[in-house]
Amino acid sequence: MENYTPQNDLPVESAKPKILLAASGSVAAIKFETLCRCFTEWAEVKAVVTKSSLHFIDKSSLPKDVVLYTDDEEWSTWKKLNDGVLHIELRKWADAMIIAPLSANTLAKVYFFSFIAGGLCDNLLTCIVRAWDYSKPLYIAPAMNTLMWNNPFTKWHLDLISQLGVIMVPPVTKRLACGDYGNGAMAEPSVIYNAVVLSFIKFQASKSS
Repeated sequence: MENYTPQNDLPVESAKPKILLAASGSVAAIKFETLCRCFTEWAEVKAVVTKSSLHFIDKSSLPKDVVLYTDDEEWSTWKKLNDGVLHIELRKWADAMIIAPLSANTLAKVYFFSFIAGGLCDNLLTCIVRAWDYSKPLYIAPAMNTLMWNNPFTKWHLDLISQLGVIMVPPVTKRLACGDYGNGAMAEPSVIYNAVVLSFIKFQASKSS
């Protein structure tokens, strides 16, 4: 699984990519607004948030040009046969997806989706991941307590989903929200932004070569 570090003077593309930002239930979701604002400078952005992430996200604070979807919209947009299904439509729309923060719980779900036929899809975010087209980039920025990060299951899950080409922006060591000090804090939004932009531009160039 590749790791990225921030760089300055990012190249600018003429056509805006379509970026799907997603947040799962971690206190690091308090930075989701900042992450959205970073990406709207470069991309067309749609956002998906889980029910638990809304404990930390003020929906009204997100940029007005970011289209936000919650679990409530998953089926409320579907009325009859042949109507679009939201998680499929979002997967088709996006050029890339970023899950930041990715909680330990959602990481475990992503692992099960990838390798066990009976994996659960119990919210909009995880349904998108289950339906994801892995010819397009999927980025993750984990956020969890140090003991969760160091848990052997976490390494196992990350090793396995890396086989799908998932790209990780690794967590950092700092004083965590719970008071513990150690690795597991989500990378800063600017770091995630720089990492994704550089990786995505490289990906686009490889497609056109």
